Amino acid sequence: MQIPPRHLALNRAALVVIDVQRGFDDTVYWGRRDNPACESNIAALLVQWRELGWPVVFVRHDSTSDASPLRPGQAGNDLKPEVTGIPDLLVTKSVNSSFHGTPDLDAWLRANGIEQIVVTGISTNHCCETTARVGGNLGYDVYFALDATHSFDRTAPDGTVIPAATLAAVTATNLDREFAVVCSTADILR
Repeated sequence: MQIPPRHLALNRAALVVIDVQRGFDDTVYWGRRDNPACESNIAALLVQWRELGWPVVFVRHDSTSDASPLRPGQAGNDLKPEVTGIPDLLVTKSVNSSFHGTPDLDAWLRANGIEQIVVTGISTNHCCETTARVGGNLGYDVYFALDATHSFDRTAPDGTVIPAATLAAVTATNLDREFAVVCSTADILR
């Protein structure tokens, strides 16, 4: 989905990198994905954030399902190599929203006077979208870097396979100007 260029007024926003874990490379488990540029866009944002000295938050999904490649104690739980450096905060969670993990993301952002977040990661229509919705509801200025997220094809209740790119477009439509500003990595790096 092409996002028209946007002028963004970012001011010491926290970059929230959600669930960029090796277990999501298991195509047998997750299926076909979209946006192969996701990880490189996240890496570019990380470089920019570190140059600016702005806060970086990594979020890791610690699945409670025995079948999940994201279960703690196995290689799939590890962050991907593009997620480099030490974050200012590491949140672990077992649900979709990064605001429902440990330590408390909302409390940390408020204690550090941070009013803006940039959402990136996996997957677009699950943990990223949920984090953006909750962040918006909590009063943060949320920027959703659509091309710094990716999703997977999903099977609808009627058995129809919904392509990942379609799910990303629907997420963008649901979020934009309601919960977040949907933008591109290029918009953020300007």
